[in-house]
Amino acid sequence: MKNILVTGAAGQIGTELVTSLRQRYGKNAIVIATGRRTQLPAYIKNTGPFSYLNVLDRNQLEELAFENNIDTIYHMASILSAVGEQKPQLAWDINMNGLYNVLEVARTYNISVLWPSSIAVFGPDTPKLNTPNDTILKPTTIYGISKVAGELLAEYYFHKFSVDVRSVRYPGIISSETPPGGGTTDYAVAIYYDAVQKGSYTCFVREDTTLPMIYMPDAIKGLIDLAEADNAQLTHRIFNIGSMSFSAGKLADSIKELIPDFTIQYKPDFRQEIADSWPQSVDDSFARSEWKWDPKYDLPKMTRDMIDRLQKKFNKEENF
Repeated sequence: MKNILVTGAAGQIGTELVTSLRQRYGKNAIVIATGRRTQLPAYIKNTGPFSYLNVLDRNQLEELAFENNIDTIYHMASILSAVGEQKPQLAWDINMNGLYNVLEVARTYNISVLWPSSIAVFGPDTPKLNTPNDTILKPTTIYGISKVAGELLAEYYFHKFSVDVRSVRYPGIISSETPPGGGTTDYAVAIYYDAVQKGSYTCFVREDTTLPMIYMPDAIKGLIDLAEADNAQLTHRIFNIGSMSFSAGKLADSIKELIPDFTIQYKPDFRQEIADSWPQSVDDSFARSEWKWDPKYDLPKMTRDMIDRLQKKFNKEENF
């Protein structure tokens, strides 16, 4: 029996991660969804336990872990890049002290930790194309800085205290279930929502802005696959994972293939500078060789699935 705790369960990744974990392990696991937001979808609240948790409260986290005999924590609670630039002190507090508390509880109770890092760890001095797994980490955002510090802290806890902590560096994540939530790559999510609901979109990055992206099913699959990997096969603790890379213009073109009347305008804002500091593609060969990372979605397949799901979603809401 696995006893899993998910922090940030109401966030961008958390809701779908909780669902996937419960479906994957079924009666062989207890998956406790936690977070400060209690407004969770019914499919989360009705399929397993939920507990209020502020990750800055280590005593509360420790009590939950001890009382439920937790053996694995998926630590998803985080402040994302765009919101982080507006509230840097909050971003540092949540992203760093939350992770520190999780690692301390993991050290105390011999708990494995899965924690997402991000391509935000890279900066203007990092190679833009096929960015290596091991390279210069000099980000220009507080979100990226907190992720670099988090990576170093995670490595420290692994080498110093033998905490089994593993991490993927996520590119931009696109989801049909969770609306945009304060990230620089949110244009790649919002464009689908507006295409289906309005038939038009105003994009906050340039047409030629190219970034690595991943569809949520692959993002979830990657984290769970890494969690299940044989520790003896891992020579890294932190992994680039790639799936697809495309410009905002190419993304719009893929939507026009299915919604011919869709229109888009480009009005870059402060997020453009953040996007320009990030890679256009990443080298994920270590993930592919050490734990057989193998994404299933490319841009056309993702666009077809996104539009199909959103059309069904919004038609259902309109008919309710």
